[in-house]
Amino acid sequence: MVPDSASQLDAILRPESLAVIGASTSPDKLGHEILKNILDGGYQGKVFPINPKADAILGLPCHANIKDVQDPIDLAVLIIPARFVPQAVQDCGEKGVKGAVIITGGFSESGAEGEELQQQTAEIARNFGVRLIGPNCQGVNNPHHPICASWPLLTYRGKVAVISQSGTVGAAMMDWFSEEKLGVSSFVSMGNRADVDETDLIAYFNRDSNTEVIAAYIEGIKRPEQFLEVLQRVEKPLVVLKSGRTPKGKVAAESHTKALAGADAIYDALLSKHGVCRAYTIEEFYDFAKAFAYLKRPTGNTILFITTSGGAAILATDQAEQEGIDAAPLPEAAAEAITPLIPAHAIKANPIDLTGDATAQMFADVIRETRGYYDTLGVIFGDPVEGASEVVTPGANELVIFLGGADVERQERELMHLKGIPVFPTPERGVKALAQVLDRKALAPRQQPTLTLSASGRQLPPHQALALIAENGLPCAAFALADTPSEASRIAGEQGFPVALKISSPDIVHKSDIGGVRLGLETPESVEKVFDELMQVAREASPEAQIDGVLVSKMAPPGQEVIVGMNRDPQFGPIILFGLGGVLVEIFRDVALRPLPLTRAEAGAMIRGIKGYPVLAGYRGHSKVDENGLADCLLAVARIAEENPQIVEIDLNPVFAYPQESLVADARIILAD
Repeated sequence: MVPDSASQLDAILRPESLAVIGASTSPDKLGHEILKNILDGGYQGKVFPINPKADAILGLPCHANIKDVQDPIDLAVLIIPARFVPQAVQDCGEKGVKGAVIITGGFSESGAEGEELQQQTAEIARNFGVRLIGPNCQGVNNPHHPICASWPLLTYRGKVAVISQSGTVGAAMMDWFSEEKLGVSSFVSMGNRADVDETDLIAYFNRDSNTEVIAAYIEGIKRPEQFLEVLQRVEKPLVVLKSGRTPKGKVAAESHTKALAGADAIYDALLSKHGVCRAYTIEEFYDFAKAFAYLKRPTGNTILFITTSGGAAILATDQAEQEGIDAAPLPEAAAEAITPLIPAHAIKANPIDLTGDATAQMFADVIRETRGYYDTLGVIFGDPVEGASEVVTPGANELVIFLGGADVERQERELMHLKGIPVFPTPERGVKALAQVLDRKALAPRQQPTLTLSASGRQLPPHQALALIAENGLPCAAFALADTPSEASRIAGEQGFPVALKISSPDIVHKSDIGGVRLGLETPESVEKVFDELMQVAREASPEAQIDGVLVSKMAPPGQEVIVGMNRDPQFGPIILFGLGGVLVEIFRDVALRPLPLTRAEAGAMIRGIKGYPVLAGYRGHSKVDENGLADCLLAVARIAEENPQIVEIDLNPVFAYPQESLVADARIILAD
């Protein structure tokens, strides 16, 4: 392959002269549309239509062959049947053309014959030093030059270079940027990448003075080693939308433009390592590129929402928490400063809800008084606010969201975009885009949605909790309460070693947090010693706690730990919970929830519905657990919840699941006060 250089790609994106091979006299043909777009787009260089059957097209004289043109030509745009392309590229090479854009399809994407045709074309181009875009592509567009050798005709100049293996995905990005009056710096549809690929183009736009952000849609990487080298050198924000994430998506990607899609997790790791912003949807692709191009990068992660819509502000706050952006409380000094500026019934907190009475001037006053307290002001125009474009500032620490403003919104949003102020259409999209611009180190850990709320009430002593569970037919590991070291030793001998000792107190909810649990004790002496240690630990950690003694439990055989629980929601009543047990449930939150009544079919669906289900189903040769036994456990907990309305929480964790049974090893039950 000919080494890349700025001048070689300049011949394609900044040509001083060009030829359209396959220019057509018919307005219905692509060869006519592209020629017309080049002319209507304001291209300043010489244009030569190539068509042996026409004398002139759109007022320009035609030539039968590009070699018949007397003037030098930088770029050729080919819109002819695939079988004629190799000869046309050779003609270009002999003419001294530096670059070619092959719009035509019917190459490697169409089968073995097309693959051979593409290789032949690429080899001819290499021999003559002609750089190729395509084949099977939607062309190129550089509004700054300007040249629109593509479709549709879009001429707005902007800051984002769009590179795409898919013509449609790239054109959609172009259309959105154009519709919002933001524009792009360039658009290149790569197609089959017979020559120029994403690596070449990222390197090129990293040097392009009109480009501030690079946005690349890719289905696979053609030259992995060179791609990684470019990632190490790229200085501008790079946003990547990588498709082919799933097994079937990967197959679809490889059949689309014969891209080697590769394992998605590896792409994720490589992009993360090199600080590349990854988008997962076309909307994110657009929003993230727009944010990098037009949002001021905050120095910290605090945000204040100023809104006319309480609902929109709640959605924005939820998204901020999920992204690790801190919607910090409104400082008292800020609240005092805005009090005389807003209606008495407005909410002076974070969010500041100006209510539907808000005017543009009210927004301006509040923005002025609060700007210094937060890294970002999330300005949410939740109604038709006339003059909104006059109270926000280009390059300021503002995230502007306009939602529900109808015709006024459309007018004001356009005025903001013309001033270079990005506007986002929903709170979630705006906040998520802001999070990409922020330094990840400045963000707090992402907050996950709440599962169930911890119940407040009185804890049933652990031995009584286990007794209640056993009375309801659930198999439990042998247990008994001891109030002296010798009693604990005697019980352990009767149960059989090894045993576990756990402090028993209605006032200590999380025994392990204070060191109140010891496992695998093998001798009477160790039991008596640990008994005294646990009592001392409990008294020191919770001097006011009621200590009933120590619970002695027969150690359960190794098995798969799961959690079975119930939380009585104040609105919806008992909610049954199932997930992998131990501390994993708190860390990964991989649980299934169901309200009552609970059927056996629903219990089975809960078990199979968690992400960790393969562990229970016998993953990699491990024994499959008794799912019927687990379903029995879930149904028993549901029955206990129905029959005992005074119980507000049940936590069976761990429950050991075995191939033939399940065994409850520990239980916590909270009663209503």
